[in-house]
Amino acid sequence: MQDRPVSSSKRGKPFVRFRGVKKSFGTKEIYSGLDLDIHRGETMTIMGASGSGKSVLLKMLIGLLKPDQGSVDFDGADVAQMNERELLQVRARIAYLFQGAALFDSMSVGDNVAYGLRERFWRTMSSTQIAARVEQSLGLVGLPGIQAMRPSDLSGGMKKRVALARTLALRPEVILYDEPTTGLDPINTARINHLIMGIKRATHVTSIVVTHDMGTAFGVSDRLAMIAKGKILLVAPRLEFRETTNQYVRDFIEGRAPESEAVRDLLSS
Repeated sequence: MQDRPVSSSKRGKPFVRFRGVKKSFGTKEIYSGLDLDIHRGETMTIMGASGSGKSVLLKMLIGLLKPDQGSVDFDGADVAQMNERELLQVRARIAYLFQGAALFDSMSVGDNVAYGLRERFWRTMSSTQIAARVEQSLGLVGLPGIQAMRPSDLSGGMKKRVALARTLALRPEVILYDEPTTGLDPINTARINHLIMGIKRATHVTSIVVTHDMGTAFGVSDRLAMIAKGKILLVAPRLEFRETTNQYVRDFIEGRAPESEAVRDLLSS
């Protein structure tokens, strides 16, 4: 198998497309020419070493960061060229699940889940409709009837699930998962992974997952992409990705640190 991006010519027009993206912060180059296609309804997992720009990719898609060069297309339109009004329309279709859940401690669980609905649909949704959507969303993540609880009463895993319920309440077309299982024990990690897969089956949402967790990556993904040296080193379906002969990717999957010259010199002395 060759270590190169899998052709998407047979899958139709990409829903999300990064082309020739370059990005630096001061003297630190993040992307030197990144290309990536993501198709409607698939789950794409983005992997890479710390500082490789995984979360930067998510922020570019919703217009929080702009590329220095290149294009970031969402449903055929370049996000990098949009004004604030156009970006708001894109963000209404994309939900971002933050790494730390980002719940409001001063609000009940129900009010946390309802927050986005009240902000966005205050003219079109009644309080009864919002309450019903909140109840439905909490049910989807396996937490029915906890609307009156406070975030401080919840475990870390429950907080992540409430944050996911808040995301689902908005009925997005795309969900961005930024390290969704970080800090969770194996049981809650498995629970979140099952939720990601179940939500995709139930809603056909497009999902982009940033994670270091190999169980999550191979458990939830249709395809995986590896960022290295400012570009996509490999993008492939999960079985092909797991079996790649690319040594960098193999080391990453298997948790092997490459042996430095200093270590080799020490061992040979």
